[in-house]
Amino acid sequence: MTIDWSLGAFYAAGRCVYGLVQVFPSTPFPCIDSVRQRFYNKRILNTAKNWRTMDRKNLVNQSIDYIMGHLDEDLSLDRLAAHVYISKFHFSRIFKEETGESVYAFIKRCKVDQSAVDLKLNPTKAITDIGLDYGYSASNYSTVFKERHHTSPTGYKQSIPAHSMPVPFTPERTARFKTAEEYAARIEIQEFPDIFVIYERFIGSYVDIETHWYQFFDQYKAFLREETVLIERFFNDPAITNASQCICDLCLTAEPDCSLDHVMRIRGGKWIVYHYDGEIKDIFETLQGIFNIWLPQSGYHMARRYGLNLYRRIDRGNHSVVMDLCIPIS
Repeated sequence: MTIDWSLGAFYAAGRCVYGLVQVFPSTPFPCIDSVRQRFYNKRILNTAKNWRTMDRKNLVNQSIDYIMGHLDEDLSLDRLAAHVYISKFHFSRIFKEETGESVYAFIKRCKVDQSAVDLKLNPTKAITDIGLDYGYSASNYSTVFKERHHTSPTGYKQSIPAHSMPVPFTPERTARFKTAEEYAARIEIQEFPDIFVIYERFIGSYVDIETHWYQFFDQYKAFLREETVLIERFFNDPAITNASQCICDLCLTAEPDCSLDHVMRIRGGKWIVYHYDGEIKDIFETLQGIFNIWLPQSGYHMARRYGLNLYRRIDRGNHSVVMDLCIPIS
């Protein structure tokens, strides 16, 4: 018999088997001799005990990643709980405590918000088809969209700004877009390898990113090297999602064998890379221009439901940065 003792498989087995041990404490495991069984049970139970006190954010982060990667599928509480190997009741409680939203409300919100992104990026695609992509009939889609965004999908599509828009964090400012040709002049298509990172996730306004970065540096300063790249992975368009509900991962590059809990692999592939050199306050304007003007006309399609900001230089004194704004494409 071959047992996979890799960490991921071990945690998965620990969560699952611990539940069985609790329900059937006197039931022997079949097909394992007594010595191996005792050794196996001891390791599983030790892992399960660690898991019970381990970082609950890790578990919720895994479930959020799964949700964001499967928004165009039928996502149920049972399916998500099975993905992280715990009971749906326990998972539901942890998720609500960590995010402030029920699993159902979170999924519904993300589906509707992502459909709004699709309306922006796919101007020629029928609204009914976009609704169907997320499991909604034409009438249901209009209802849930209006509940969330206070306008119909048709009204939203007609209101997508083509020249300028207010900045949601500072309404007194107006973001003014360039032409598609001007954006194209600073964009390259690049192939990225897989990137391994140490990360912390926060849910809240992107305005608070600076504060979160300082906390992140304090926590992981021992892992900063000269070659370290700082990365933001953002899941939401702040022009669509409420400021308090935006998801962002703060990351620093790490070795694949890093032993910390909060380590993940960002898949490589083909990305558009916009080389940004300017003030921090103008990043929103640039990204909105890329999403509203350049990308819908480019012939490319956004391949995943997140983008990356890779920091190349930071000038705190002048509140400016050199960075690559990256969007995965197909």
